Amino acid sequence: MALVKTLVVTGFGTNCESESAHAARLAGSDQTDIVYFSDITAGRVDLPGYNFLIFPGGFLDGDDLGAGQAGAIRWKFAATKDGTPLLELLRAFLDRGGLVLGICNGFQLLVKLGLLPALDKKYFERQVTLSNNDSGRFEDRWVKVRVNRASPCVFTKDIEHLDLPVRHGEGMIIPQDNATLSRIVTENLIALQYADPASGLPTMEYPYNPNGSPMAIAGLTDPSGRILGLMPHPEAFNDPTNHPGWTRGERPSLGIALLENAVRHLKGNA
Repeated sequence: MALVKTLVVTGFGTNCESESAHAARLAGSDQTDIVYFSDITAGRVDLPGYNFLIFPGGFLDGDDLGAGQAGAIRWKFAATKDGTPLLELLRAFLDRGGLVLGICNGFQLLVKLGLLPALDKKYFERQVTLSNNDSGRFEDRWVKVRVNRASPCVFTKDIEHLDLPVRHGEGMIIPQDNATLSRIVTENLIALQYADPASGLPTMEYPYNPNGSPMAIAGLTDPSGRILGLMPHPEAFNDPTNHPGWTRGERPSLGIALLENAVRHLKGNA
């Protein structure tokens, strides 16, 4: 059985790294380390030593150039101390079967970096972007999301619905063209959709869809199913008492069910 070694990347405005690491440990990660981006480039951390990579939420670079844009540029052009481009390390990480989870700002980074949706397995080629919420304001509330059971995503296996908190100002998916959106739909790369809390069905209705993303997209995966990016925060629902319905006796599945699936996948793929 493989050991699950999780790397949580922080710095430059990220502020959910501790929650994300805590969620990974609760999910069964054998080793979980929070590291700064500079630790990777300086060679103090060896990316090949890990098999689960988490890009947490926060306000990366203050979103000054658009959500995740500056972070994506940093990863695209940076190299390690010995001159190895970080994109080369990331590609090798994926080739070894590693899993990647991007949450909120981390999702924005993955999209801007071109790791999602990766149609035709064209990684590091931007195909969609994320922009301002339709509401024109920061949205901070709990939402219900519906899992696409036809998706190849390993994180969402055997899950139907989740209640999760959202807290973002730029969460609306914008594909480069209608053909891109059509392929994302037909190839089942939509992993999660905002859902009506009464019917459980995908919805475009505000506030259940907090940002106006087409097809109610709340999260995307890649064709391998080993990369997941989502705007809601699964790491922030790591205990039943986190849920606003706790005192009313509501006991929905924890958000860390996504990370538990990731851990099970890695342990079963030595």
